[in-house]
Amino acid sequence: MTADVWLPIPPDEIDGLPEGPEYRFWNGGETFPADPADCAFYVVPYMKPSPLCVRPLPRMSHVEVVQTLSAGIDHVEPGLGHLPPGVRLCNARGVHEASTGELTLALILASLRGVPDFVRAQDRGEWLGGFRPALADKNVLIVGYGAIGAAIEDRLVPFEVARVARVARSERTTARGPVRPLTELPVLLPEADVVILSTPLTETTRGLAGADFLSRMKDGALLVNVARGQVVDTKALLAELETGRITAALDVTDPEPLPREHPLWRAPGVLISPHVGGPTSAFLPRAKRLLVDQLNRYVNREPLRNVILTTGASTG
Repeated sequence: MTADVWLPIPPDEIDGLPEGPEYRFWNGGETFPADPADCAFYVVPYMKPSPLCVRPLPRMSHVEVVQTLSAGIDHVEPGLGHLPPGVRLCNARGVHEASTGELTLALILASLRGVPDFVRAQDRGEWLGGFRPALADKNVLIVGYGAIGAAIEDRLVPFEVARVARVARSERTTARGPVRPLTELPVLLPEADVVILSTPLTETTRGLAGADFLSRMKDGALLVNVARGQVVDTKALLAELETGRITAALDVTDPEPLPREHPLWRAPGVLISPHVGGPTSAFLPRAKRLLVDQLNRYVNREPLRNVILTTGASTG
């Protein structure tokens, strides 16, 4: 059997790929590049809809590795039930931290300092002065303290924030300080001036920022979502935004893409970017390095990086 590797980047554009596999280019086109049953290592197309990404999975009867180029894996989860036992699912830890960290800081600073208002005023030829909130001296809460959450904190430090609180699924200690469990959110939310969502989308985090979560945020606080749109209850967020009690900066929304007539576009105090945390000039070099490393490990039968789960393995 041919050991095919499906890549969403043309293989001749990736230096350092190991010899041995047959490399096939497929970035979501209608026609598959070869028989999916011969694919041993499937690299999922980046920033493509979930139905397209999972389309070949039912026919990949001999696949051993499914590698995403995103930090999240929720777009491939619907197809995992079609895979044989023992398939390793790996994410792209190490690829998106820099870009997402940059955008998070950009959204925070733009929101606090009123940059959207300045852009609109420039269009009108209006000199819009006045005092604005600074990031300095603010309390920041990061909900979802994985690699991206840590990268966000690295970029917060030079801005002289008063304190960073960290929350993840389970409690632990890091070099920067303690990470608190999700169960402590009711205590931490009222103290935060900026709440950053950078958690993966799971059954636990779906709708996490709902009415109760948002109501616990302090008056004037800023919610920043660079996770997944479904982590936030859009209806509950709209209700809070309409009161003017909190503001929001969203790189992801639910639904997504956001329809033209959706009320979130016109809600007061919201800044929306169109899911651009990852796709920057930093993506391709890091994605290529990840793939070269992973494929060399695969060919040499060395442990793979970033294994999120193995199909058929017990989660208990």
